[in-house]
Amino acid sequence: MSAADYDVVVFGATSFVGNILCQYLLTSPSAAGQLRWALAGRSPHKLQQLRTRLGAAAADLPILIADADDEASLRALCARTRVVVSTVGPYALYGSTLVKVCAELGTDYCDLSGEPLWIADMIAAHEQRARASGARIVHCCGFDSLPSDLGVQFLQDCAYQRHQQPCQRVRLRIQAMRGTLSGGTYASILHNVQEGVADRAVRRRMADPYVLSPTRGPRQPRVSWAQYDAEQGSWLAPFLMATINTPVVLRSQALSGGRYGENFLYDEAILTGAGWRGRAKALAISLSMAGFLAATALRPSRYLLTQYVLPQPGEGPSREAQERGFFDIRIDGRCAGGQRVSVRVTGDRDPGYGSTAKMLAEAALCLAFERSKESFAGGFWTPATLLGATLRQRLIAHAGLSFTERSEAYE
Repeated sequence: MSAADYDVVVFGATSFVGNILCQYLLTSPSAAGQLRWALAGRSPHKLQQLRTRLGAAAADLPILIADADDEASLRALCARTRVVVSTVGPYALYGSTLVKVCAELGTDYCDLSGEPLWIADMIAAHEQRARASGARIVHCCGFDSLPSDLGVQFLQDCAYQRHQQPCQRVRLRIQAMRGTLSGGTYASILHNVQEGVADRAVRRRMADPYVLSPTRGPRQPRVSWAQYDAEQGSWLAPFLMATINTPVVLRSQALSGGRYGENFLYDEAILTGAGWRGRAKALAISLSMAGFLAATALRPSRYLLTQYVLPQPGEGPSREAQERGFFDIRIDGRCAGGQRVSVRVTGDRDPGYGSTAKMLAEAALCLAFERSKESFAGGFWTPATLLGATLRQRLIAHAGLSFTERSEAYE
């Protein structure tokens, strides 16, 4: 791929997140002066409109035409670039052919998928091809699941540095967050629920935290309803994205050779506070989440949600709303000997759009410029195991994220 025309091609550039990602690539110092890139999608008219909106600096950006269902056009696209970054979801509906082509041609690939069953199917179908061709495939490079995956890796780095051993019990907690999930994320959730309703085997796979892992470990804890955590002194509510983040973290544990400890336990939840107010908030979130999942399981209510309530793929908040958004995550760990380690992960934009677009862009740049084929073999990686601390530093320097160790495990 050294003779490729481009370092990065953005497939799905006209999507809502694709628009933000392209603006970031055009203006970010992390891409300035070194990046050869192109816009790609199925509509020449929409791509030309995007290039116009991006302004004079984008006037010479190449436009490549390819359709998610047209393998020949995808092959022509992938043959011209070192990395494809895809925002075209739901990926179970529109992403499979592109992953297949990348795996066969040796083209590196990253996306913001939050669809664990689809990812598991892609690994099963194409990992051998990717290893043979040298293609590095990295899913989940947005809010799901970079803060979780890189955050847990950072926590373990701190544990090894301080105590020469990993944290075997790790809890990720959402301390605060402002923003919404993207329309594409909601579409992926709806697709997964619809498949689960129709097939009991699919439901079992969806509930399996090891669905992405080549090895299995101990039974994992799960916060599925309001509960009180005496150690943290707070009520907890379930976190919707735990169903994708946990399998990614457990795959990182397996791919790293069990670096997080033989009996590694992990869960995610939302902190709602102590006392009756914390309990009431935890119950409200739990009821809302249960009601949402129940509504998505029934065809009439699912139709009403998609038509009148949820954002559509390609829709999103205003720039001002994106800039007001943020997230604040605490990850606490305990070593086998009882030692505690705690870290904090924050982002300066709304999770589903502004921050996700920056994370995905930096993942693509890291893959293109800082992960050589000679040092990192082909296959299906996680963000932590392929991009790791190098991406973490890029996110700190350029994308408004922070990864910091806390002086005390619990406050």
